[in-house]
Amino acid sequence: MNDWFMSNFGDPMLADERLNQVKSCFSSQCDSGKSANHMAAFFRHESIGGVHCELKVYFSPAALNIAKTFDAAPCQRPSVNDLGLLAGSEESWLFLFPN
Repeated sequence: MNDWFMSNFGDPMLADERLNQVKSCFSSQCDSGKSANHMAAFFRHESIGGVHCELKVYFSPAALNIAKTFDAAPCQRPSVNDLGLLAGSEESWLFLFPN
């Protein structure tokens, strides 16, 4: 299970409620166990030639159940460029992006 998952939250100016929902899901489902370092959500503002950017949220493979809640589709692991941690442990960077 190496698939990551991505959900397009659209206009970043209108995404606050959904971002808070992601954080809330992680708060209720993450525990301090071993999987906590492998379970995270990251975000990035992306634009493909348009004037406006879109907010994309990437869920690690261990966050599959949360990703399903947000209709996230399977994708490749995102590059770390301009990626921010939305939810999960700061240590997840080391586990999920070892290079």
